[in-house]
Amino acid sequence: MEIKALEYFVKVAREGNMTRAAEKLFVTQPNVTRQIQLLEDELGKKLFERGKYSVKLTDAGLRLLKRADEILQLVHDAKLEFTADEIRGDVYIGCAESDAIKYLARAAKAVHEKYPHVRFNLYSGNFEDTYFRLDNGLLDFHITLQTVDASKYNSLTLPAQDVWGIILRRDDLLAEKKFFTVEDLIHLPLILSREALREEYPAWFGDSLEKFNVVATYNLLYNAAILAREGLGYPISIDKLINDAELCFRPLEPPLKSNLNFIWRKDRLLTPQAQILLDTMRGNFHAR
Repeated sequence: MEIKALEYFVKVAREGNMTRAAEKLFVTQPNVTRQIQLLEDELGKKLFERGKYSVKLTDAGLRLLKRADEILQLVHDAKLEFTADEIRGDVYIGCAESDAIKYLARAAKAVHEKYPHVRFNLYSGNFEDTYFRLDNGLLDFHITLQTVDASKYNSLTLPAQDVWGIILRRDDLLAEKKFFTVEDLIHLPLILSREALREEYPAWFGDSLEKFNVVATYNLLYNAAILAREGLGYPISIDKLINDAELCFRPLEPPLKSNLNFIWRKDRLLTPQAQILLDTMRGNFHAR
C-alpha cells in the first residue's frame, strides 16, 4: 500500500469529488482515479460509491479513512523531524451560520500570516451531514450551536452569543414593533430552522411550538430570507446574517441567545496545521 495512494484517497474523501481532489493535489483527474482503483484492487474492497458529480465513502472506505489519517500523520511527523519546519496543508472546518464565525476568521488570518501555505476549507451543511463528516475524519473542527457531547468532543466556547428574532420586510407594518413575544409568533406564518427544531425551539417555546403556523422550514438562512422578502412568512433566525435592504431584524422578548462552540473529536489526532489553528483559538478563548 503506497503512501501516495493513501494521500489521494484521503483527499478524495474530504473533497467528495475526484476532479476537485485532483486540483488540490495538482495532478490530473485520471491519475487520481487510477490510484483509487489500484487501492481498491489491492484491498479487494470498494471504497467509494460513485455518482455523476460526487463520490461517497462506503463502509470499507470509512474504515480505511481512519487508518489512513493515522498513517499519514505518522509519516508527516517523521518528515518534520528531518526537514525544514515549514507547515503547509489544509484545515477542514464545519460552520454553523453565525456572525461569530468572525472569531474563526481572525484566528485563521493570524495562522495564515505566519504559515502562508496553510489553507482553510469551510463546510456548511445540515446537522446529520456535518457531524457525520466530523466523526469520520472529513472535518477537523466544527462550529455549532448544538449542545456538545463532552464524552466525544473537546470544545472552546466562542466569546459571543447569537441573538434570536424575526426577519421581516421593512415595509411591513409589524416592522414598527421593537420586539416579538411568543404570543405574537402564534399569530404569524413562520419559517423555522430545521436545526433549531432539534433543541432551541422546543426548549424556548415549549407547548406553544405546537400552536405555530409553520409555512416553511430551512437549513440555510439565505433562501429563507428570499421567502420572507417575497412575503411568504417570517423566519425565526439569528441576527447579523442577512444584508438585504428590504429586510430587517427584530429580537424576541424575553431575549433568546445561543452560545457557539468550536469542537473537535477527543479520539483523533490533529494534523500540524489543525493543531496550530487550535492553539491560536486557545490563545483567545477559554478551553472547557
